[in-house]
Amino acid sequence: MTPPAEELAVDSIEASSYTVPTDAPEADGTFAWTDTTLVLVQVSGGGKVGTGWTYGSSAAVALVRETLAPLIAGRTFLDVEDAWRHQVAALRNIGRPGIGSMAVSAIDCALWDLAARRAETPLHALLGARRQTVPLYGSGGFTSYNHRQLAAQLDGWLDLGMARVKIKIGEDWGRRETRDLDRIRHTRELVGPDIEVFVDANGAYSTVQAVRLTRALEDIGVTWFEEPVSSDDHAGLREVRHAFNGDVTAGEYGYSLAYFRHLINAEAVDCVQVDVTRCGGVTELLHIAALAQQHGLSVSGHCAPYQHAAVLAAVPNLRHLEWFHDHVRIEQQLFDRTSTVADGELHLDENAPGNGLRWRADAAEPYRVA
Repeated sequence: MTPPAEELAVDSIEASSYTVPTDAPEADGTFAWTDTTLVLVQVSGGGKVGTGWTYGSSAAVALVRETLAPLIAGRTFLDVEDAWRHQVAALRNIGRPGIGSMAVSAIDCALWDLAARRAETPLHALLGARRQTVPLYGSGGFTSYNHRQLAAQLDGWLDLGMARVKIKIGEDWGRRETRDLDRIRHTRELVGPDIEVFVDANGAYSTVQAVRLTRALEDIGVTWFEEPVSSDDHAGLREVRHAFNGDVTAGEYGYSLAYFRHLINAEAVDCVQVDVTRCGGVTELLHIAALAQQHGLSVSGHCAPYQHAAVLAAVPNLRHLEWFHDHVRIEQQLFDRTSTVADGELHLDENAPGNGLRWRADAAEPYRVA
């Protein structure tokens, strides 16, 4: 028997944000930071609460409260794609890239979580999971770290069975190549010959510089060169890709399917990075993954591992998911029931409904900013 419509309606949408200090100063090739802000969205309906989140600016809270929440209040929470379309349409004059898409992403993730909890099934099962574990790679290795800090972090990842590790390079907008290469060599020495070494320049290099560096990266055994140039410079990415005997990747700053269509058509990457907390949520990530599959490309999840796990379990062309230091620490601190990592893979809970997590409001309150 179909439940009455009022039992399937969205009752409320609440948004809040929390700024959590890092455990040490952090930096990459183009940016430095000492804290990270999580924007939380909780959607209530049918006696259940669905939770989603993004990482970015607290400004997203106002956008959720004032513009997006009124569009879906009272609608059925089972038709998540319909809610998604209404939200995206409302961003026409506000702007979808950036904060707009991040706010939609948090709501969309919360709605999918709510739908799965109402159905009393794990979210990955609702989405049609193809696997019960998600392969990971350790990520951090900030340019601000000294050798001791880097070694400790690498040891922690190896203890979790990681077969792949990634460090930041491109320090000071690519002005410290010698230190970049020294840190990569040090990483290789520490992890040994059997662990894949990835590097992420966060767009710090020029195309000429990145192409020149590919020879040294290959000599060290680097197999993944992330954002060697700006992720918006598709021609530059393609040039580096042609020079590098490994994978060139980008996509974490893609906020729509249209962006990824341009990225893929430009033949700019070997693997498509996608971020469920930025691209438009679960709904749009599945569209992006399907587009990548049509072009014979795999997908890698960017950061926010516990928000990604369920949807990536349903992506047939998944490569792996980023086990990013900041987000792992925050999510394990602010959520209960985070699933475990073994043999370098995140294991999904087969019994917990929705994303399997429970928000710890008491633990989060000291960090609340909006």
